[in-house]
Amino acid sequence: MSPRRSYDQYCSAARALDVVGDRWTLLIVRELLAGPRRYTDLHADLPGVSTDVLASRLKDMERDGLATRRRLPPPGAAYVYELTGRGRELLPVLQALGRWGQVELGERRPTDAVRAHWFALPLLRALEGEGLVEVRLEEGDFHLYVGAQDGPVYGDGPAPAEPDARLVLDTGTCLAVGRGELSVPDAVRAGRIEVTGEGTLAKALREG
Repeated sequence: MSPRRSYDQYCSAARALDVVGDRWTLLIVRELLAGPRRYTDLHADLPGVSTDVLASRLKDMERDGLATRRRLPPPGAAYVYELTGRGRELLPVLQALGRWGQVELGERRPTDAVRAHWFALPLLRALEGEGLVEVRLEEGDFHLYVGAQDGPVYGDGPAPAEPDARLVLDTGTCLAVGRGELSVPDAVRAGRIEVTGEGTLAKALREG
């Protein structure tokens, strides 16, 4: 565990950066917002991070009360990392940072890695109501827990249960929605998002 560095400034922003300002920390939080993750899963979905740095950041996050490590019961018997309540409070921070950084995306570079679930947080900002939503992009599937007050806010892959709504859209539409250039109801009306499902959320989106 690396010794905690500090800006030694009596300022809440500086104190926050003492905890989450190190490289990779907020991206680890992004991954753990999906719920408990194994070390190997985190490493796979954070291309570019070394094993030493990832291990060090996770230990720092445990020390600082952002994450915990626990062993799953058999037959899993693997260790997983998950956010604490304090760690989950970083969701609006990541949402604001993502909103601010949308203009930096531009065209995808040849060296840019991508995972389908990285589009989850921008899309989550644009959806209202409550329910389980399954999303299908060219890059893959993920699901969202819209309006969730506790626990995971998204997950990789298809929804674990029958979703309240299924959305099919292309990456360009997802980016436009995330940037605030296009609302979800407008995208549905324009045929850029296909909505299926019989849940309240699906009906509201089709009628919106």
